[in-house]
Amino acid sequence: MLCVIYRSTKRDQTYLYVEKKDDFSRVPEELLKGFGVPQFSMMLNLAGREKLASADISKVRQALEDQGYYLQVPPPVESLLNIHLTDAGN
Repeated sequence: MLCVIYRSTKRDQTYLYVEKKDDFSRVPEELLKGFGVPQFSMMLNLAGREKLASADISKVRQALEDQGYYLQVPPPVESLLNIHLTDAGN
C-alpha cells in the first residue's frame, strides 16, 4: 500500500496522507481550504511497515481504505502553567 504525504502551508506540523500523488479527489473541499496548498513531503510504502514516526499506522491504513485520506495534526500544546500548578500540588 503506497501513500503520499503532503505538508500543510497553513498549519504547522499538519500532514495529509493520500493514496495517489496529487489526487485530492476524496479529500473534502473544506479540509483542503483549511490545509492550504499541499506541499509534497514524501511517498511511503506502508506494506511491511510496523510503525510511523508520528502517526498510528493502523489508523492511517484504515483511513486511506475507508475515506481515501488521513489527516495528521500535531498533539495539543501543554500549558506550562497547568504543569507547574499540578507539580506544585504534589
